[in-house]
Amino acid sequence: MSENCKQNCSSCSEKCTDRKEAQTDFHIKLHEMSDVKRVIGIVSGKGGVGKSLVTSMLAVTMNKKGYHTAILDADVTGPSIPKAFGIKEKAMGNEFGLLPVKTKTGIDIMSVNLLLENDSDPVIWRGPIIANAVQQFWKDVIWDNVDYMFIDMPPGTGDVPITVFQSIPVDGIIVATSPQELVSMIVSKAVNMAEKMNIPIIGLVENMSYFKCPDNGKDYQIFGESHIEKIADEHNLKVLAKIPIDPKIAKACDEGIIELFDGNWFEPVVEILEKIGENSNLKNCCG
Repeated sequence: MSENCKQNCSSCSEKCTDRKEAQTDFHIKLHEMSDVKRVIGIVSGKGGVGKSLVTSMLAVTMNKKGYHTAILDADVTGPSIPKAFGIKEKAMGNEFGLLPVKTKTGIDIMSVNLLLENDSDPVIWRGPIIANAVQQFWKDVIWDNVDYMFIDMPPGTGDVPITVFQSIPVDGIIVATSPQELVSMIVSKAVNMAEKMNIPIIGLVENMSYFKCPDNGKDYQIFGESHIEKIADEHNLKVLAKIPIDPKIAKACDEGIIELFDGNWFEPVVEILEKIGENSNLKNCCG
C-alpha cells in the first residue's frame, strides 16, 4: 500500500496488492411488513406473444395448488393484468403503505391501472420514471405472506427488465414466445440478456402454438412450424408448455374471468416451481 493512499480505490489507478474493487449492490429492500418467498419474472423479446396471459395463468395455477400468489405488473405503459382478472376497484393505502387488490380467488395484484383515475388514461412517462414506479411496487406495497410472486415484464430488454433484474431478487425467469421464425431471434436476445445478468432461466413457454380443430380433433400450426425446441436446445433450456390458440382463453381475458378458466397446460411447471426455494440455484433444477 502506498504511503499516499487515500483509501479510495474507485478513483485510484495504482495496482497495489491491497486494492479493493467496489461492488455496487442495486437491490432495494422489500417493505418491512411484506413477506415474499419466491419471485418469478415473465419476459418476452417482443410484444404480442401473450406474456401477460402466461403470467396470469401461472399465478392462477399455483393459486389452485394452495399457494398464495401475487402479480406485480411491471408492464407500466401496457398494463393488462387487472382486466384479465376483472378488477375494477382501485388500490388503497394506509399509514404503513400501499395495499394490493385481491382477485376473486385471493391473488394479490398491483398494477399502475389500479392507481389511475381511468383505466384508459395513458401513462406518458420516460423510462427512468417507469422503472422507479416498478421499484415502488416492490418496496412500498405491503405484500402479505406471498409464496410466489410473478412479475409481468414489458417486452424487450430495456429499462424495466434491467431495473427488475438489478433491484429485485428474482429467483428465475420464464420466457414467453410464439412460433414465428422471427421470434426465435428475439427470444435469443431475451435469453442472452438474462444470462449476461446471471438470472436463472426456468424455461420457455410457447403461446399460440397450434389450433385444435373442434371438428376433426387435429392440430394445425397456424403460424407455421414451431422453432421453440431448437431455441431450447441452443440454450440448454426446457420447453415448459405449449398453449394453443383457443377463443375461450381470449374470451376469459376479455370478460375478466381468467382465474376461472380451466386449462392444465401449466401442470408440468408446478413441480419445477415447487423446487425453487428462497436460496435455490435454478440452474441445478432447470438446466
